[in-house]
Amino acid sequence: MINTIKKAPFRADHVGSFLRPQALKDARAQYKNGQITKEALRALEDIEIARIVEKQKEVGLTAVTDGEFRRRWWHLDFIRAIEGIRVYEIDITGAFNGAMNKAEAYTVDSKLSFPKDHPFLEDFTYLKSIAGDHIAKITIPGPNMIFYSGVVGSEPYLNNPSYPSFDEVANDIIKVYQDAIQTFYDAGCRYLQLDDTSWGALFSDAFRDKIKSQGFDPDELVKKFADITVEAVANKPEDMAITLHICRGNFKSSWLYQGGYEPIAKELFSRVNVDAFFLEYDNERSGDFTPLRFIKDQHVVLGLITSKTPELEDKDEIIGRIKEATKYVNINQLCLSPQCGFASTEEGNILTEEEQWSKLRHVVRIAKEVWGQ
Repeated sequence: MINTIKKAPFRADHVGSFLRPQALKDARAQYKNGQITKEALRALEDIEIARIVEKQKEVGLTAVTDGEFRRRWWHLDFIRAIEGIRVYEIDITGAFNGAMNKAEAYTVDSKLSFPKDHPFLEDFTYLKSIAGDHIAKITIPGPNMIFYSGVVGSEPYLNNPSYPSFDEVANDIIKVYQDAIQTFYDAGCRYLQLDDTSWGALFSDAFRDKIKSQGFDPDELVKKFADITVEAVANKPEDMAITLHICRGNFKSSWLYQGGYEPIAKELFSRVNVDAFFLEYDNERSGDFTPLRFIKDQHVVLGLITSKTPELEDKDEIIGRIKEATKYVNINQLCLSPQCGFASTEEGNILTEEEQWSKLRHVVRIAKEVWGQ
């Protein structure tokens, strides 16, 4: 039997978000229209989160999330509650291969700090209260989501910077995340995932060209992204697992970035001291496994099962790909998951709830066959 894992990530794991049930969608619409109170909406969210937690236990997962059921977006709900962030609407017609036309953007508008009463803390406390003997996992956007989209890629910030230098704003972003990590730890969190799709812009040829046109060197930004992430998790408590999830975008089964990990691999995998990387590897846009040669002692959660389509992958092909990855990473450092969540936004991907659960059962079955657990 292959060595088992006592600490997150787990052999069969998942990224975090789940398709929103119709009852929750209806309640959100009622709240928006003023038909129910915020308290009534939250009570319904509690019920649906409890249901989704029990379902995760039923399919055999060790870590459970709240499905991100209280969020509209996987990242924005967390970021907008950070002091110093301003949110505004933008037109992004044609984004995600035409699937998205309007979005809310954010910029660093004043001095940043992590509020001790951040709403995600209450959300985690409820999740932990119903997790039982399972691990309560919280997912939040990573620090470079602020540095990239809120600073170097933000036209409002570049036109009217709120900090004297990029280094100074980067230092405050680091402090925000150090404070957030400690605050979640104090609330009982032992499994925290940083979702940071901003890395995708640094291995996508189209976005690297865009970054250059804005006057930045993408290779220098790779180093800066790594610096920020390394410092953000530098004070992580020993008994807390922190993982980093990097994918190529996920909106209604569409995507934003393409390209392999090679342009970021050395800085990311050899320097960033997280417990594991959740990596998208569900199609040819993801590239091959050779960038994994830079992995040191971190675990790698191979996102070989797609959350974008309902068809179940061939089991033997998935096992073959896991074996292929062992050319670069010891099998005891590997795990399996879908490449992303099932609903990075409230709209969700194009599959049914039952198909979603079938995907996760598939992950659990394959993991048991490969690792014997």
